[in-house]
Amino acid sequence: MSTAMEPSVQSKAVTQANLGPLDQVPQGEGRTFQVGSLRLAVFRTRQGAVFACQAECPHRSGPLADGVTGGGSVVCPMHGWKFDLATGETANGECGLTTYPASISASGEIVVTLPCD
Repeated sequence: MSTAMEPSVQSKAVTQANLGPLDQVPQGEGRTFQVGSLRLAVFRTRQGAVFACQAECPHRSGPLADGVTGGGSVVCPMHGWKFDLATGETANGECGLTTYPASISASGEIVVTLPCD
């Protein structure tokens, strides 16, 4: 009797970064945060959800926090590339965004889960 071996899954070490009060990111906008050596763009939708991703567009390094947001996506202010805030995927080529889980704590603060260096 043979049994299938499941691939080894290594869990990556993560840390949670508290970025402060939710109200520092107005609804429908984004802001840039520095966490150690990592720059993040954090967005707050008009429905109240928060999303976090890399701060620069992978196309031409545009400042994504300055982009137009809506419908769960952000459009780079420099060249118009559109990215899904939940997945980082884009229809404009192969280079998507690195996204990070983001939430709002019980005390109303933005919390982002990041990989440990």
